[in-house]
Amino acid sequence: MHKEMDVAKRAKVIEWLKTEVVDNVSRLFKSLWEGSSLKVMDSLASLVVSCYILGRRLGISYAELDASITDKLKKHKQEGHQLEDWYQDISTLEEHMRKR
Repeated sequence: MHKEMDVAKRAKVIEWLKTEVVDNVSRLFKSLWEGSSLKVMDSLASLVVSCYILGRRLGISYAELDASITDKLKKHKQEGHQLEDWYQDISTLEEHMRKR
């Protein structure tokens, strides 16, 4: 019985985290509409935190997620992503991730 409750609790936490991600996206869009830089930054930070924790609850370590992000950035750079061509956003983020 205890194991079943643990599985149910874990599933409930994952569902809750999924709603947190959606809520944080909603807050981000509202912040953008309001034009508040502080609210935008807070919403983005909350979204990133929720994604990292959701990944952990799904069995992905923070280090694995970081590595996957780095791999994604390299792939975008190799494929000539438009944001890289226009603003070098991919390279800048890749450099930030490497320095952490």
